[in-house]
Amino acid sequence: QVQLVESGGGLVQPGGSLRLSCAASISIFSIDAMGWYRQAPGNQREWVATTTSGGTTNYADSVKGRFTISRDNAKNTVYLQMNSLKPEDTAVYYCNAKRGWLYDWGQGTQVTVSS
Repeated sequence: QVQLVESGGGLVQPGGSLRLSCAASISIFSIDAMGWYRQAPGNQREWVATTTSGGTTNYADSVKGRFTISRDNAKNTVYLQMNSLKPEDTAVYYCNAKRGWLYDWGQGTQVTVSS
């Protein structure tokens, strides 16, 4: 099992920025893909962005152009840079690691966008 620890959430005003971090307990070279998901109250968990071991990145349409996923292999950490935040980005953000058919999740970090 991969342990994932998210950090960096908080309260930010609309138009502001936050950077989330996800630290993995193993080398992320051995993880096929790492991603970010989010879940707002009353909603299902939705996919936000993914980075693969091969360097490919993909984004949900709702965040494309505003969010950037990146990885620091030396630190076994994946980041989510969130710019131009909107109130509808408010959610608990979860980090995910996929290895074959195995999926591991972090505990989540709260992001609140409000004036």
